[in-house]
Amino acid sequence: MSRLRLVLWPTVAAAFVFAILIALGNWQMDRLAWKEALMARVKARIALPAENLPPEPVWPAIDADAKDYAAARVTGRFLNDKEVHVFHTLVNPKGRLSGQGYFVVTPLLRDDGSVIIVNRGFVPLDRKAPASRPGSQIDGETTVEGLLRRPEGSNLFTPANDRAGNVWFTRDAREIAHAAGLDPARTFPLTLDAGAAQTPPGGLPQAGETLVTFTNNHWQYALTWYGLAATLAGVWFAFVIGRLRRNPAGA
Repeated sequence: MSRLRLVLWPTVAAAFVFAILIALGNWQMDRLAWKEALMARVKARIALPAENLPPEPVWPAIDADAKDYAAARVTGRFLNDKEVHVFHTLVNPKGRLSGQGYFVVTPLLRDDGSVIIVNRGFVPLDRKAPASRPGSQIDGETTVEGLLRRPEGSNLFTPANDRAGNVWFTRDAREIAHAAGLDPARTFPLTLDAGAAQTPPGGLPQAGETLVTFTNNHWQYALTWYGLAATLAGVWFAFVIGRLRRNPAGA
């Protein structure tokens, strides 16, 4: 048996797995570049002055990703009777409250009849009912400034929204509008997180709690895949040397 045949198929298998591991490492490096670019874009958007919403006719063509975290300003009247509550666990708060509670999310009706869904801020579990937080609802015309947020998706572990109990687990502007009996087609596709300055004098809801940090473990993942590839190469080398030593030429 030739020495080449002794190591041929193990080498082919090792090369195949090695290529997969390197490809996975490269993919994570691409994801790292994408995440860092995203973080830079978000940081730049947050630093810009708040702008008025684009005109309603262009809303259907809006790219939610391009508007995510953009600073915006809107004037209208809160439809307080259509307030909904989105369950949230607040960690690393900017205000004094944290833990489990709800985001108070309320439609804001503009003079032209269009609607934007506003996340007014955080309240603890025992302050879900408006009656438990006097002065928290704003009557009459008001202007809200904050950051736009794209619709939230769900996964296998996300509970279904409990419309009957008014407990939501995702924020989707047009879904909330539909549940409130409003026209989704006339609802801005992103929600608006009210800035900290929008917190009422009583402190509830606690506004300005937009999460602007991103998990970025792609470098560690890339090192893991590259490390596994290097380990595989070392194991293959040791295997080949051992096999050839046990079967010297001419044996």
